[in-house]
Amino acid sequence: MQRKAYVPGAAALLAALLAGCTSGSGGSGTTDNANPGDAGATTVAAQPGKYRTLPEPCGAVSHDSLDTLLPGIKQIADPDQRDKAYQGDAELTYDTDRKVGCHWKVDSDDATDRLSVDFERVVSYDNAVSDDDQAKKLFGDKESAADLPKASSSPSAGASSSASPSGSPSGSPSVSPSGSASGSASGSPSPSGTPADLQPRVLTDLGDEGYLDDQLASSGSTAEQRTVTVVFRTSNVLVTLVYEEQPMAMGSVPDSKEMQDRARNLAAKLDDALGG
Repeated sequence: MQRKAYVPGAAALLAALLAGCTSGSGGSGTTDNANPGDAGATTVAAQPGKYRTLPEPCGAVSHDSLDTLLPGIKQIADPDQRDKAYQGDAELTYDTDRKVGCHWKVDSDDATDRLSVDFERVVSYDNAVSDDDQAKKLFGDKESAADLPKASSSPSAGASSSASPSGSPSGSPSVSPSGSASGSASGSPSPSGTPADLQPRVLTDLGDEGYLDDQLASSGSTAEQRTVTVVFRTSNVLVTLVYEEQPMAMGSVPDSKEMQDRARNLAAKLDDALGG
């Protein structure tokens, strides 16, 4: 009788142990089944950018545009030299699908003009960040570095906020060496400094986002050089256009509105060519 009472107790203990083992293996199976689902949710890659290639930079600017931005190009008498000037000089690059550029320099009777155009196709290597978002970040870095006047600034505040300690402003200076305003051509000065619509600013009608910077700098005894920069983003491509003019005559100041209009017109054509 005692042996019969002992055997069922041992059997019950063994059954309990077996049940615990079965329950443990089932729990780990549930955990394993959850992991693949979680991993699958995090492996969804962000969308690639719209552009996979870039235009040929030296061919992206038409002869008509070069005639306008570089007036001296039509003054070149030698046909071969003139054709070479139209062709421009391509920037050195090791991957024409990622970054390309071209620049031109032409002297005229009145000034030396320079133009450069650069295209950069942005690719994100982070699956959680799309090409467009990465391009947007890079554009934001460029805009921050340009230190544009605040949009809420008044015209007068915008003009003063763009001036550097040396007197060479981010936009146009309020007074030229002769004492006249240099926001417009030296022959027709602006009575109140640089107009608000010529200040460095955000451009809302170019690509997905864009901005324009305008700087006037003097180099010691030489004439003042104006540099107009237009940067814009279309999807995952960043375009940077730099247009410079340095007059030959001392005291001459390049016309801000004229240079900005030329640069913006070319930028719009480049955006159209990209299909933006």
